[in-house]
Amino acid sequence: MDKLDVELESVDLIWCEGAIDGVGFEEMLGYWSSFLKPHGYVAVTCPSWLTDNRIAEVDDFWTQAGSGLDTVAQNVDVLQKAGYAPVSTFVLPKECWTENYFAPRRAAEANLTAKYPGNETVAEFIAGNHYEEELFATYGNLYGYVFYIGKKL
Repeated sequence: MDKLDVELESVDLIWCEGAIDGVGFEEMLGYWSSFLKPHGYVAVTCPSWLTDNRIAEVDDFWTQAGSGLDTVAQNVDVLQKAGYAPVSTFVLPKECWTENYFAPRRAAEANLTAKYPGNETVAEFIAGNHYEEELFATYGNLYGYVFYIGKKL
């Protein structure tokens, strides 16, 4: 996603769910702009603060995960500075995390534990996953995945 092999200004839409934050919201929006046709669209999801009430424990987790969290307003500002007109933003329902992310991940964790019993690396990985889930259960009203849609100017 950060080394596209397509012609400049040849793409109508770039759609990215859940991966932009690992590379960089601002960096990717700027990079992708050159590949979009005039008036092309970006549609991305990115974990974001839904409030100005930041919790250090959550901030630390997401910073260590490689992305950090910004507010919706900050991300919309980045979208505009990267040359897009904001079209829409909306928060994905909590079930997208609980039912469509955490629940299937628990099944995968059970498979990993069965395949690699007693493996310390697997145990640490799973503990990190559980910590993320606990954070969301406790503070999920303060942050979530937000869908951002922008139109290239």
